[in-house]
Amino acid sequence: MERKRKVIIGAVSAFVLAGGGAAVAQAVGGGEEAERSVTGAEADRASRAAVELVPGGDARAVERDGEKGAVWEVEVKKPDGTVVDVRLSGSFEKVSIDSDSESADAEPDTREK
Repeated sequence: MERKRKVIIGAVSAFVLAGGGAAVAQAVGGGEEAERSVTGAEADRASRAAVELVPGGDARAVERDGEKGAVWEVEVKKPDGTVVDVRLSGSFEKVSIDSDSESADAEPDTREK
């Protein structure tokens, strides 16, 4: 009986630890879920900084980002219609400007100009 109890306790403990580890990995690991659109004063500031780096551009979305050491990612549509990701530091300075890998799959912009 004592052996059965120990096996059950061990199995339950392993299950709990595995579930907790997965939750921590998801929270810390990032991935698509970590990139969330944000709004507010800081997001507006990130948009303005990104558009200054891409003259004539239109900021489409602002996200918190961790790629390439950035804090912010702003999706900017350039005047020629291409889309770039402008990554900014916490002080809203340029980290990188990259072509948007998702724009090839995106629907065309149908907004009035």
